[in-house]
Amino acid sequence: MTTFNYTPEKPILRSPANWKKLRFYQKADALFRLTSIFCSRFKASFGDRTVDQMVQAARSGKQNIIEGSEDGKTSTQMEINLMNVARSSIQELREDYVDHLHTRSLPMWDISHPRYQPMLKYCKEHNHFSDYEHYAEKLNEEEFCNLCYTLCCFIDSMMNNYLQKLEREFISEGGIKERMYAARTGYREAEKQHYQQLEQENLRLKNEIARLQGILRAHGIEG
Repeated sequence: MTTFNYTPEKPILRSPANWKKLRFYQKADALFRLTSIFCSRFKASFGDRTVDQMVQAARSGKQNIIEGSEDGKTSTQMEINLMNVARSSIQELREDYVDHLHTRSLPMWDISHPRYQPMLKYCKEHNHFSDYEHYAEKLNEEEFCNLCYTLCCFIDSMMNNYLQKLEREFISEGGIKERMYAARTGYREAEKQHYQQLEQENLRLKNEIARLQGILRAHGIEG
């Protein structure tokens, strides 16, 4: 007996990247922890009101990456929205580090600074908090601030590339409504083709029965 078993070519629910393995999430998690340490070392004693803002911005960055990836299973648009929120939080935090350097009259390292390229290379190659933890209590204010600023820049750039990828996927594949519609349309079309095949098979069997009955009658046998 022929059975009808339709499987859509593409699953309705997306399989977004595992957020734990996203390098910009790993850097964002490290940045959140480093920001908490930075604020406790260099801001709390001044009673700086930006402490909560910086810690919350750092936390918002990593948390919205998690939420965006999870919500991305059902909605590419929601993932894009939450990733943009995460990126905005990281950009806000980056400006807080710029402000800190300026208000403390500390230099922002650039290509002319002898330690700029080594720091850039280290931040590029290392993603986890454990890679930075042993430096957290040793770096001075200038070093710490430039390190976190550089991490903000890397995360922002990496997230921008990821968002462009998501937008391309959304344009080509659509959201869950489009995937549900495509799956339902595909199911109906497959169902229609299945019943057409059954009708053709039924007609073939009727013709075969009629042919055999004709043979029987030709031999004087009643079918």
